[in-house]
Amino acid sequence: MLPFFFFPLVPLAIPAAGRRTAPTEVSSRAVSLPGRARKMMPARKTPTVRTPRAGSRPARVLTQRDLNRALLERQWLLRRVKRTVPEALEHLVGLQAQSPNPPYFGLWTRLVGFRQEELSTLLLDRQVVRITLMRGTIHLVTADDARRLRPRVQPLLERFMLTHATYGRNIAGLDRDALVAEGRALMEEEPRTLAELGALLAERWPGRDAKSLAQTLGAFAPLVQVPPRGVWGVGGQPRCTTLESWLGRPLDTSLTLEDLVLRYLAAFGPASVMDVQTWSGLTRLGQVVEGLRPRLRTFRDEQGRELFDLPDAPRPDADTPAPVRFLPEFDNILLSHDDRGRVISEEDRKRIATRNGMVPGGLLVDGFFRGTWKLRRGRSTTTLVIEPYKRLSAPERAAVEEEGQRLLDFAAAAKARDIEFVRPKSK
Repeated sequence: MLPFFFFPLVPLAIPAAGRRTAPTEVSSRAVSLPGRARKMMPARKTPTVRTPRAGSRPARVLTQRDLNRALLERQWLLRRVKRTVPEALEHLVGLQAQSPNPPYFGLWTRLVGFRQEELSTLLLDRQVVRITLMRGTIHLVTADDARRLRPRVQPLLERFMLTHATYGRNIAGLDRDALVAEGRALMEEEPRTLAELGALLAERWPGRDAKSLAQTLGAFAPLVQVPPRGVWGVGGQPRCTTLESWLGRPLDTSLTLEDLVLRYLAAFGPASVMDVQTWSGLTRLGQVVEGLRPRLRTFRDEQGRELFDLPDAPRPDADTPAPVRFLPEFDNILLSHDDRGRVISEEDRKRIATRNGMVPGGLLVDGFFRGTWKLRRGRSTTTLVIEPYKRLSAPERAAVEEEGQRLLDFAAAAKARDIEFVRPKSK
């Protein structure tokens, strides 16, 4: 069980694009949910896409490799860039951070000369925070983005809580305003764990499930995980307080849905309406994108789906070389499109899917997912364990080893290091 206010991840085990059902168009409060909670959601239907006028010029078709290279360029995975951590977090619209360490590897693989203390210092100085945002998952974002993004995704968090099969039933009839006021006061008094908060709220509302009470506060109030949670090399349970109390500033409601879509396209485009909805967890964005159409450029993918993009966004040639990259667990490029074929094959997507929504570290070779990796830390040696899903050629293996040595230099500079290739498992 995840220790803090975590909603389900966008599952990797969904059917392939073209065979799945589109996200619901019913309400901007809806969210893609697994299991029993999904049964409570309204029926889904495909977003309306305008048919091109007769005589209009056909949209350019982008191949899978075209989309791959565009995504890698915008994710700073074709080359490391010289940017600050806050600049990176704002450009990428945050990094998913279900666990403390993945954002460090996500920044290392994108930024020139990134060191762990840069991010740790920003966390301690309250310039970046860990907070529940897109898809109801923990993201690492700048303090300003936390204030801007939380109001935009607030409806989906509330919707999840109210429609959840267990939590929704446990809080039925509860005075939520009173609960939120009491919970805020407790969390602002001092940072507390989920269990501590639930026990205190249960004293006020005896007979109610303590965990459901605590989770309700997490849905209706913006809670942040405070340091040392997220600081490199420091463990401990997540303790939380309200975003406003931590930063000493209120939420910022100036960010519009149009702004959110444009920021997504800058980091993840070209993309369809369903891609934007998958990334954010919001729905009814077809209307928003339609309003932006005069400001956007349109394309088609090889399946005929309409894609939208910023007119001047980079779209490198499909033959642009792509270096080996080690993606961290939960990297957003594996979670932020309805059709993820631009990075990972349908076969491999199913292969890494887990029932609890965990997403392993990914190995990119020639820009595409080719396997997984993890660090095995021993008393005196740290081993990078690589499991390729397909055989690597001799040049590919050499490039993987070279980048793997850089990863070990970053993650285990003071220890003996080794690289181990695990024999590819049979299909």
